[in-house]
Order: sequence, then C-alpha cells, then structure tokens
Amino acid sequence: MPSPITTPSILCLTMNPSVDLSTDTERVVPTHKLRCSETLHDAGGGGVNVARVLTRMGGRCSALCPAGGSTGQWLQARMAQEGLEGQFLPITGETRVSFTVHEHSTGAEYRFVMPGPALSEAEWQGCLDTLAQAPGFPDVLVASGSLPPSVPVDFYARLARLCRERGAQMVLDTSGPALAAALDEGVYLVKPNLRELGELSGRALDTPGQWHTAARQLVERGQAEVVALTLGHLGALLVTRDAMWSAAPLDITVASAVGAGDSFVGGMVWALQRHQPLDEAFAWGVAAGSAALLSVGTGLCCLEDAQRLRPQVAVRRLPETLPA
Repeated sequence: MPSPITTPSILCLTMNPSVDLSTDTERVVPTHKLRCSETLHDAGGGGVNVARVLTRMGGRCSALCPAGGSTGQWLQARMAQEGLEGQFLPITGETRVSFTVHEHSTGAEYRFVMPGPALSEAEWQGCLDTLAQAPGFPDVLVASGSLPPSVPVDFYARLARLCRERGAQMVLDTSGPALAAALDEGVYLVKPNLRELGELSGRALDTPGQWHTAARQLVERGQAEVVALTLGHLGALLVTRDAMWSAAPLDITVASAVGAGDSFVGGMVWALQRHQPLDEAFAWGVAAGSAALLSVGTGLCCLEDAQRLRPQVAVRRLPETLPA
C-alpha cells in the first residue's frame, strides 16, 4: 500500500521583522512639510512577508521572530489578524519601523529601511536554541531578510548547519556577508538578485552567460542545490546541477517593487509545498513576484493576481552553455 502524501511543514524565520508603513505625497522635497495620504500599516520583514504570501495562496506555515516594545506587540496582533501562526521571542529593544513614500508627480518610490534593534547574545542565541530544541523541526526553513545589529554575521550559517543536522531544507534570501557566510555552509535554495550575485562572484555580471556561470558555480561548489536568480526587468533564472530555466519578464505596469522578492519566494515555496516540480514552482515564483508589482506600498501579491498572471509566465529550458 503506498505511503500517504504528506505536506511539508514550513517555518519562516525573520530575525529583523518590522512594522511597514507606506504613504503617498505629491512631491518629495527637502525642508518643507510633505502632506501625505492615509498611511497603510503592514507586518513586514523578509520571513514575515513570505509567510503572508504563503498563507494568502492557501499554503500552511508558521513564523518565528523576535519582537519587542509597542511595535512588537502591534506586529503580533497584525499577524494574528492575517491568520498567521507565529511564535514570538521577547527582546528588550523595540521592533523597527520602516516606511515607503510614493511620489505622485514622478512615480518614484522612496524606501526608508531602519537597522532594527540590537539583540543581546542571549536573545539571538535564544532563537537558535528555540529551533534546535523544537520537538518537530520543519521540513523547510525559510530564512529571509537582514540581520539586526549585533547578531553575528555567521548566524544564517549556524542555521544552515542546524538544518543539515536535522535533515531540513533551508531556503535563504538575504544579502552581504551574512549571505556569503551561509553559502559557505551550504543551503538548499538561495534567491539572490543580480547585484547580490555579482557581489558573491566578485565581478560585474553583464551578460546571460555570466549570470549562468556565476549561478552554476554556487551549485558546483556545494553552496546551494538550487539558485533562483531574480533579474528585475530582465526576468529570472533558475539553476540546478542538472538544468537551467529562464523566464522572461511579464508585460505589466509596475506600481511598486516593494515585496516583489518576498512574493517570489513565497510563491515558489508554496508550489514546492504542493509537490510541484522545480520549473513549475519557479513559474509560480515569477507569477507571485510579478503580482506584487501591481500594488503600491507594502501589500505584497494576492492569490487572484498570481493565478491570473501564471498562464503568462513562459519558462524555457536553456542549453547547458550560454555565450559569454
């Protein structure tokens, strides 16, 4: 008798969550008071956003993040309102607030991202201990977003080691030294953008052949089994040891780029939870990321837009070698 099909459990970790504010003004100028429209408030931070997208698309996941102060309390309440299952680790500092301003006169978007509270060693180590001691370790651990001040640069690397010890797959979306350190330890899936991949490779990546080579090198070195490279207006690329796929950008009017990367990860992980093959999960990632571009502010993607855009996503398998 065949074994029952199980749904992989997913935990979304956000070490630097935030309360995300977004508003509009006619023009951004120095000194003057800028009269703004009504402010939108959302729970934010990389892993929180991924969890929001997963839940909206009908997936199941839980969230883990440190939270402190009145903004931390608001974050917890807002996540509960959205039906997100969360575990919050108390910290002394105040959860950060970040905000986005959309300028009507030009269509430009200004994003102000705060560093977040400094975590004590006991606080950040408590996050690792909570995971290490969890009786039911997740099948997939999504670690997304920046690290707050004072958290060691190898935090995600320690997490990658823990995932390997517990037989879990780690999906990573971060940047800078924390990304490089984690990849030295090895993860299942990493989602860099072109700038981040260039920083990892130490050189400019100007052609598709260079993108492919840099992404393939991460796989060949054992740093990631899957590389999902987002290219903005150039589309996206998926690379594994055995194959490579590309997706062209969709012809849509971009209202805001906020949350597109998190929506991409959420859409892809949602499809993988439904046992979709990698190239199909990649297509859902592109659809969800593109759907996020349609809304101004911090709204992320919605299921209806992702479903509408999915048939427009053309995923093409590429030859093993591209011209330099």
